[in-house]
Amino acid sequence: MKVLVVGSGGREHALVWKLSQSRRVEKIYAAPGNGGMKDLAETVNIKESNTVELAVFAQKEKIDLTIVGPEISLALGIVDEFSKKNLKIFGPTQRASVIESSKAFAKEFMKKNNIPTAGFNVFDSAIGAINHIRTASFPLVIKADGLAGGKGVFVCQNSRQAEESIRIIMLENKFGKSGEQVVIEEFLKGQEMSFMAIADGKRVIPLATSMDYKRAEENDKGPNTGGMGSISPAPEISRDLYNTIMNTIILPTIEGLKFEGKEFRGLLYAGLMITRIGPMVLEYNVRFGDPETQALLLRMKSDLVDLLEGSADGNLFDIPVEWSDEVSGCVVLTSRGYPGKFETGKTIEGLKRAKAMGVEVFHAGTILKSDGYYSAGGRVLNICARGTTLKDTMKRIYDAISFISFDNMNFRQDIGRKKSSEGK
Repeated sequence: MKVLVVGSGGREHALVWKLSQSRRVEKIYAAPGNGGMKDLAETVNIKESNTVELAVFAQKEKIDLTIVGPEISLALGIVDEFSKKNLKIFGPTQRASVIESSKAFAKEFMKKNNIPTAGFNVFDSAIGAINHIRTASFPLVIKADGLAGGKGVFVCQNSRQAEESIRIIMLENKFGKSGEQVVIEEFLKGQEMSFMAIADGKRVIPLATSMDYKRAEENDKGPNTGGMGSISPAPEISRDLYNTIMNTIILPTIEGLKFEGKEFRGLLYAGLMITRIGPMVLEYNVRFGDPETQALLLRMKSDLVDLLEGSADGNLFDIPVEWSDEVSGCVVLTSRGYPGKFETGKTIEGLKRAKAMGVEVFHAGTILKSDGYYSAGGRVLNICARGTTLKDTMKRIYDAISFISFDNMNFRQDIGRKKSSEGK
């Protein structure tokens, strides 16, 4: 079969890598893809946001299955566009994607369906938000309502930080229309976990657990990012906790969306905080997490195509999923300054020597030129591995990183060491 992967980052490179191992897949296209995928897929110069052109391409090339990586494509209705042409695609409709594209909708949805989450208020004016802040208890969390690439969340320790966050989101319009509303919610403490499941509208197949590291700096300091690293499985998850997450969060979410006429087919990602009173939802995503997917797919033994096609067909019945008992990790190499201002166009050295250490290198923000790879984004490379113990796995990753260099390269050196995540 022919498969199209939409997206250009490390998550999409990992998806292409896993799909290339399927006996069912004869040809992989990636739109727009990146230079790191060149040995596994044919890249197509169509942007993720150009849903109409992507659908025309898929129809012309007789693509059997399209897999959507980035949230922006889903929010723009790529699934609806493909469905008009009777093209098979993995992902939720635009209506169902609102659970990620609007945090205000998601919070109201959770409240209505008794899904555990932090207390919250929604504001559509800066004045209203600031008046609330001046009487609030701290710390608290302020979130831009819409999509912001993982950068629209601010953990505020005092009113000065909170008012500055409102200024950035609502007055400076840093996130455009995504900041027309804000959600202000209570700060949760506990251990963070990423829980992903594939749904076909009715049935749900949970994937292995993972944990990501959002903050830019070690010891969970600095601004939120799209993700600086991940491990799988999440530490210290019990069978009771697993069942609680499924029964109080994942299944009620799928059922609640179906009741509202937003049947969910695709990947549901619940960002969780495991608090002293149980798991609570920090956020929903409607696509594979990045960089959790990179760590997760290293442990998947099953054919990914069977799962994704079953979801797209509305038929996940009796599809087995097997996982390696080993652990995996991923460290993201970034351009210094990310998630703020950063420079690109830096020569990347040492990739071959790093791969010789037995790691997988997934490209995120790179460009391939005649003389090699250059940095082309905030998150540049993902260095990933699987092993018997987390300690040995992370050592292999960091040993491999020691061979890689580009000007202003930055990364966290504590991925996998810290098991309890700061609240948010």
